[in-house]
Amino acid sequence: MEVAPRMNHMGGPNPAPAEVLAFSAEQVCQLTGLSLRQVRYWDDTEFFSPEYAPGYRRAAYSRVYSFRDVVGLSTIGLLRKRVPLQTLRQVGGYLRRYHDTPWASLALYVRGREVVFRDPDNPDVFMSAVSPGQNVFPIELLVIARKVGERAQILKARRDDQMGKVRRHRFVVQNKPVLAGTRVPTAAVWNLHEAGYSAHRIIAEFPRLGPQDVKAAIQYERKRRRKKVG
Repeated sequence: MEVAPRMNHMGGPNPAPAEVLAFSAEQVCQLTGLSLRQVRYWDDTEFFSPEYAPGYRRAAYSRVYSFRDVVGLSTIGLLRKRVPLQTLRQVGGYLRRYHDTPWASLALYVRGREVVFRDPDNPDVFMSAVSPGQNVFPIELLVIARKVGERAQILKARRDDQMGKVRRHRFVVQNKPVLAGTRVPTAAVWNLHEAGYSAHRIIAEFPRLGPQDVKAAIQYERKRRRKKVG
């Protein structure tokens, strides 16, 4: 599944992979090390629910997580063996409250079984009665986001069986036909083809594509246009 974060308003360079918009619960588990049972339980109990989630949880792809969700779950995963559940709920609340805040402004500090939160609006202020001292375990969300981004890039590497195939999915480019394993619309390839671009030049514009992808996209768009005319 291709799905992804809100990428343009995070502030500063975004460590999320440019083509990853969202993730299934199974992919979240691969990226965070959490169990599928844990992820589902946290959603069912409203402790941590995915950003893209229709009301009917039994449907296919009913749990679709944004990149930012995955970063939040990775953070909670690091903490769950260090702090009690009530503190984890505070962490979840902190992440929800500052959902649209740049990662560089978000940080947690663990001291014993307590978590201290940095105030994103005032980095020198800590949202706890106890200020972090020297004996703390810092968790910088920007660092976690970069690591998750690196793992997601590997996870999203195209498979051989995706090459030269056209797919549609409601969470990918508004359900437009794309080359499997990418977010490149077949219409974009067709437009370049119509403009006189060779397959080599089209691949230069979309480096994740191969010759079979260009051929498949052109064939798909040509057939679709013939149907419209007919």
